[in-house]
Amino acid sequence: MAFHVPMVDISAYVTGGTDAERADVAARIDEACRTVGFIQITGHGIPASIIDGLTDAVDRFFALDLATKKGYRTPPEINRGYSPPKSESLSLSLGVEQASRMNDFFEAFNVGASAADYPHATDLPQPDYAENVWPAVEGFEPQVSAYFGEAARVARTMTRIFTDALGLPEDYFAVRTDHSLDVMRMNNYALPPGTDVTLDGDLVGMGEHTDFGIVTILWADRVRGLQVLGSDGSWNDVAPAEGALLINLGDITAHLTNERWMSTLHRVKPPVIDGTIERRRSVAFFHDGNVDTVIETLPSCIDEEHPDLFEPVTIAEHIAAKLRGSRAGVLNDQAGRESARVLASDRY
Repeated sequence: MAFHVPMVDISAYVTGGTDAERADVAARIDEACRTVGFIQITGHGIPASIIDGLTDAVDRFFALDLATKKGYRTPPEINRGYSPPKSESLSLSLGVEQASRMNDFFEAFNVGASAADYPHATDLPQPDYAENVWPAVEGFEPQVSAYFGEAARVARTMTRIFTDALGLPEDYFAVRTDHSLDVMRMNNYALPPGTDVTLDGDLVGMGEHTDFGIVTILWADRVRGLQVLGSDGSWNDVAPAEGALLINLGDITAHLTNERWMSTLHRVKPPVIDGTIERRRSVAFFHDGNVDTVIETLPSCIDEEHPDLFEPVTIAEHIAAKLRGSRAGVLNDQAGRESARVLASDRY
């Protein structure tokens, strides 16, 4: 069967729908989460003007010279600011050793929810809730912040749908995300002048990985590059339909559901055309949950045929182990299930 990413209109949860319409959306999301782990959504309600402002900000920041962009770097433990090409390796977050460490050629800029965004919460740990580093690019902060707010809304809409799809209390995710560790990463797949990257047949834009948290909201160009691992071990190209957002689940949701729902492996390999990488942009909003929340498998997802696959872990512990791999180059030895899937794929 050909690999297919389902399309779901979620407007029944955005602009109001009947109980039957919402039940249909929840059922379709459940099916997609069980079988693919990636979904395309329409009816998300983000105005085109907000997306246009975001892409304008992305273009103007990445057009800066490399030295200027490097002035916005932060230490690896602070998930904010600029990441230049070849400063990260997402495969290490899974415990998979690549031939060359820190070899992902994409560049990125991260912003996130800070402690100031959650005045009701006290003693939020640093650097998890660090203040943002904003570049001196006119309009960048308001344009990016406007989209961040919309993506956060969509993420919480998705978790509301999840509660219906999984038969959970309506506030199940709400009480676990009221000071959520939310990070938005703006990615640019191109080669800035002066970048030390060799173009070859196995160039890695972003290494194979699963996302870390609950759910990811992804805006992306309709340019080839994103590839998703199918259940048969094959890598499959995925591009969003016009006006759609891509949704994928993270490890925390796979843990909660005892892998009833899939945290799907994916990677980015933009094509090289006439010796040049075809530029591709994406913006991923990661909705990861409260750092102090303990993730335990839902009792409804455990039975004699499906024993519990996971030990309880806090979101903070899980995210820290993944970031030590991707940003600090420390092989993650706590991701055996995910690394086994990578090693069994067609890439190997």
